[in-house]
Amino acid sequence: NNLSIENLMKTDWFNQFSYYQRKEILKGLEQGLDVSIYAKPEFDEKQMLKIRFGLEDNLEVSIYAKSEYNSKQMEEIRWGLQKNLDVSIYAKSEFDWTQMKQIRLGLEKNIDVSIYAKSKYNSNQMNEIRLGLENNLNISIYAKDIFNWEQMREIRAGLKANVNISAYVKPEFSWAQLQQIVEGLKNNLNVSIYATTEFDCWQMMEIRLGLKNNLDVSIYAKKDFSDFQM
Repeated sequence: NNLSIENLMKTDWFNQFSYYQRKEILKGLEQGLDVSIYAKPEFDEKQMLKIRFGLEDNLEVSIYAKSEYNSKQMEEIRWGLQKNLDVSIYAKSEFDWTQMKQIRLGLEKNIDVSIYAKSKYNSNQMNEIRLGLENNLNISIYAKDIFNWEQMREIRAGLKANVNISAYVKPEFSWAQLQQIVEGLKNNLNVSIYATTEFDCWQMMEIRLGLKNNLDVSIYAKKDFSDFQM
């Protein structure tokens, strides 16, 4: 076996690979693995490594031993296979590795990932939807691509605090404005006084603090006043 490896090392076929690719092929040969699966010029050494790890664990590496996946995508699929998850849900080149990770984490928690396993959501948005599902929140309120992940985070915080945020779930509110609305609702304040896009988040905060301190905010709750003047 060692002799055949030595002979292989002298071939033009073997020498077409870079130093690090050759190292991965040799490691596989030394372990008696079927290196033909990854000993291909289209795989860089990192991709080869992930395929070799899968072969070591007797996984169905054919699912991810494809040049369309980078090494990090391969790693996510490999982890899913190790945990006996249905990787077909996310083993798609349209998902980057961070999106794959969010879908994998959802599968591990046995939640309905089909709600967010869509390429229109980036990984941060997927994370917010996943966390909502894990907490049994009504994610249908914010699981929409019109909201960025920070807006989703604030809406989720409101749902988690069990406040009635539905009237203020609007994409025109920034995450910082939504945060001020949620904080007001948590304190049972009349947020309708400042829950308007006429006020920025700093103005909203000043009005909210006034309401919290039982002040007559009508004196200064006007868009013409800056937050500093308020």
